[in-house]
Amino acid sequence: MNIGIVCYPTYGGSGVVATELGKALARKGHKVHFIAYRQPARLDIFNENIYFHEVGIAQYPLFEYPPYETALAGTLVDIVKFEKIDLLHVHYAIPHAASAFMAKQILKGQGISLPVITTLHGTDITLVGKQKTYTSLVEFSINQSDGVTAVSESLKNNTLDFFNISRDIEVIPNFIDFNRFNKLNKEHFKKAIAPNDEKILIHTSNFRKVKRVKDVVKIFSEVAKKIPAKLLLVGDGPERGNVEELCRSLNTCKDIRFLGKQEAVEELLAIADIFIMPSESESFGLAALEAMACGVPVISSNVGGIPEINIQGKTGYLSDVGNITEMAANAISLLEDEGKLSAFKSAAYTQAKQFDISSILPKYEDYYNTFI
Repeated sequence: MNIGIVCYPTYGGSGVVATELGKALARKGHKVHFIAYRQPARLDIFNENIYFHEVGIAQYPLFEYPPYETALAGTLVDIVKFEKIDLLHVHYAIPHAASAFMAKQILKGQGISLPVITTLHGTDITLVGKQKTYTSLVEFSINQSDGVTAVSESLKNNTLDFFNISRDIEVIPNFIDFNRFNKLNKEHFKKAIAPNDEKILIHTSNFRKVKRVKDVVKIFSEVAKKIPAKLLLVGDGPERGNVEELCRSLNTCKDIRFLGKQEAVEELLAIADIFIMPSESESFGLAALEAMACGVPVISSNVGGIPEINIQGKTGYLSDVGNITEMAANAISLLEDEGKLSAFKSAAYTQAKQFDISSILPKYEDYYNTFI
């Protein structure tokens, strides 16, 4: 197949999933054309089947805000015609699904049929899509797509509950590439972070409010009162300054490392004992799945799609959003019992194997084939 993939090029979950999916499709021999306003962060390999097309946006004094949606639609028309794209797969509803619809209509007028698949990832539905400005557009774009997928049952149900959707939504979960995420031997690295064999807790995110990174620090503060520990905070975003201030007020800065955005996050996960995800909203929880693939149990909230990944009392623990006391107690109960921690680490890895990309990729290929 000759597939076009439209995604955000950032470190967020939708861009990561779209890029990893495209890379896996290319390895199987499909031609994959990535279309975005810059090269996706995870597009870090050379493959003869991978192409990247940058969306150029004309700058005119008339435009206070660059018209990305129309620039994307025009780019899609050009690429589909020139590259003879069989199918377009857009990730994240806003504005990609709407731009794809516009391109589809233009091409239809030129006698070209373009199947469009839209994948819903989370905040495009649960947060942005529920804003009055976007609701009608999101609903229309979903209904006009030839196929629609969601990354979890929770997100599917949320979409159907809030929007008037007239078509089926196929659940195809996010996935993990075990060639990259696995329990690497990084003992020398661990010694550098925890020279006195302290336990290592880790959190990765884009530091938005919805991720509740301050809760991570509060949980760690309670854990550190009972167990010698270090906390690794991976990522960056609007809440970082507030989180740093909280560390200072709690006097925990000496045991917390702010590592910023990291490409090789799997090397950090490989030395961790517990992953913390206290999110207010999480339609899937890809970061938790990446941790579990490295054998790291998860202390998380019980929202959205997280319970579809993190199994209570087996791969980690689930708590209500904001219940810092319970999350800290659950983390301590694991860290104080080496046998229990070892069992949870093994179970986390086994659970993650169900989401191996080798099992999920054929689901996408089969779905594509129903529209070509």
